[in-house]
Amino acid sequence: MEKKKVVIIGGGITGLSAAYYLQKEIKENGLPLEVKLFEASDRLGGIINTVKKDGFIVEKGPDSVLARKTSALKLIKEVGLEDKVVSNTAGKSYIYARGKLHTMPEGAFMGIPTQITPFALSGLFSPFGKLRAAGDFILPKGKEMDDQSLGQFFRRRLGNEIVDNLIDPLLSGIYAGDIDHLSLMSLFPMFYDMEQKHRSLVLGLKKSMPKPPKSAKKASKKGMFISLSTGLQSLIEELEKRLDEGTVVKQSPIEKIVKAEAQYTITLANGSEEQADSIIIATEHYHAQKMLSNYTFMKEFDDMISYSVANVAMAFPKSAIKQDIDGTGFLVSRNSDFRITACTWTHKKWPSTTPDDMALLRCYVGKPNDQDIVDLSDEEIINIALRDLNKTMNITQKPLFHMVTRWKDSMPQYNVGHIERMKNVKESLAKELPGVYLAGGSYEGVGIPDCINQGEAAVKKVLEHLA
Repeated sequence: MEKKKVVIIGGGITGLSAAYYLQKEIKENGLPLEVKLFEASDRLGGIINTVKKDGFIVEKGPDSVLARKTSALKLIKEVGLEDKVVSNTAGKSYIYARGKLHTMPEGAFMGIPTQITPFALSGLFSPFGKLRAAGDFILPKGKEMDDQSLGQFFRRRLGNEIVDNLIDPLLSGIYAGDIDHLSLMSLFPMFYDMEQKHRSLVLGLKKSMPKPPKSAKKASKKGMFISLSTGLQSLIEELEKRLDEGTVVKQSPIEKIVKAEAQYTITLANGSEEQADSIIIATEHYHAQKMLSNYTFMKEFDDMISYSVANVAMAFPKSAIKQDIDGTGFLVSRNSDFRITACTWTHKKWPSTTPDDMALLRCYVGKPNDQDIVDLSDEEIINIALRDLNKTMNITQKPLFHMVTRWKDSMPQYNVGHIERMKNVKESLAKELPGVYLAGGSYEGVGIPDCINQGEAAVKKVLEHLA
């Protein structure tokens, strides 16, 4: 029987997961399929990128995975890296607002109070802000809506101060977006359902969150994130090793995909062509648009923006930090005068990344209204980061080394209407290009586990299509 060919475009974690799970199905079930993965750059992993230098392990992209989303840990186990899994140290986290650092109130779930006392005592909010947040207990539930912005939803329930000083910094750290445009139903539909069912978000959370076991008297030092002691790039390297020889073709950008009778013709930038029976496009939406420029339904993505971000990692001797802080990092409220959006004290959050007598700090820049900062020189970005850091801690010398990493157009924005957009695109793909599937951070989840899930889901669709 002649083998059918599946082409995967994009060698980030989505495309690699898809290639891995597809080849696993082929081997386990003896399927007559061939897999090819094309990557435009000279390396795999996308924004997952680990650098080892002078005893430090520096993540240039994401530094962790949310442990409760199980797909990443499952994949880590499958490729034999379970013994390298480490959890973050659950130290204090802070928010810079109202001119100083404030401890994150205990009992906050995505910024929503589940314990009243820590919020009542917090200096993050004015007396009026606290009173306004208490309105959640008496306000009626909102009208039924197809979608609304996170800002609109949370401001109505809890008021502006809770949103600007707590919810926005938390969510901006994940999505690098504008809370007043991000879609509630794409990102947190459970909060909408909670309000419809329980009316009050605070009461709804109290009822729906599992209670800690009575035996857990001492607070665990283990955090809610996991990483690998050898760096997240180890996962990429192990996945690549497990793919059949000849599967991956690097430095091969795709220019165009067109339907040609029963198959698809894929044109590469060098002019060569590949035929495919099914395709998984595991790239950002704007690359997918270029490849499928012949198809008008891809115009759905015309108004979908992606923000650029940069991070700067700086290594110091611990002695250089004269005003140390007991914690693992801080977020910055949108009303502050900082240009950095957050800082992770990596040596405290992930001790295995840093030699004992050293400190490793990682700052982030690139607010929606401050995109130009990403294009500044390394020196300018470092100076901005140090100037902001020294408003809260006294660092007396230049870093031993620094790494500035710019991720251009890397943060796709799921703004209001994103669910409808994806529904329309999927319907059009099924009708006009059966066997072609989109997967990755632009579509149905931006985190590493979400991307792995999408890669695995795309494999199931390919197999159903080719059956």
